[in-house]
Amino acid sequence: MALLRRPTGPAHPEEDISTKEESLCQAFSDALLCKMEDIDNEDWENPQLCSDYVKDIYQYLRQLEVLQSINPHFLDGREINGRMRAILVDWLVQVHSKFRLLQETLYMCVAIMDRFLQVQPVSRKKLQLVGITALLLASKYEEMFSPNIEDFVYITDNAYTSSQIREMETLILKELKFELGRPLPLHFLRRASKAGENLKQQYYTGYTENEVLDVMQHMAKNVVKVNENLTKFIAVKNKYASSKLLKISTIPQLNSKAIQELATPLMGRS
Repeated sequence: MALLRRPTGPAHPEEDISTKEESLCQAFSDALLCKMEDIDNEDWENPQLCSDYVKDIYQYLRQLEVLQSINPHFLDGREINGRMRAILVDWLVQVHSKFRLLQETLYMCVAIMDRFLQVQPVSRKKLQLVGITALLLASKYEEMFSPNIEDFVYITDNAYTSSQIREMETLILKELKFELGRPLPLHFLRRASKAGENLKQQYYTGYTENEVLDVMQHMAKNVVKVNENLTKFIAVKNKYASSKLLKISTIPQLNSKAIQELATPLMGRS
């Protein structure tokens, strides 16, 4: 009924129109919120889904994400560069698959590694040690049964001893103040997938399409580089080419025009 009420605002026509538009926009927003489907409504019988608290949990995760953010240029001026990190991550993906660990473990491993490298200068000789120790820590945090430390020594071809891994484990824990729990991409991906449609995704993730466009372009660029053999880092593609993961990296949509157009601004192509 408020929309039908005659406005009693300013005398100037331009201001009057502006007031009307603001009222209409607000009313439309309120209507959307009232009619927005509650994607957690049917989860009340499953205590693991925490339907009573899930919205507060994700709001907290968004805050924690900011507090534990990684500086995009955190390797600038360091002995370690982005290519070295990429080589390490590609190898860690293979190790993760060989050990058959949870997806959360891989995401946490990379997060621990990056957070440590951001605050602690590391030499080239110890970069792999940091990576494998981060995987050990993530395994202890996420897995029901973590691989033994001897397994991590073996997978590095005895490049490091168990004592060195334990020493690095202690150093990482001290630098991160034992704060390992953090929001992972997988957490937000599951939430966005559950929302499904564009409007619901925007509401439940808090991001508009324009706000995630840069990330989409970088992801598309990486997909194109892998598909056109422009990179040696193909562990992720090989991993998701398995039937266990539905061969998702081989679907034709990854070679679609939409992906090509998203990647174009970052590929130096016209």
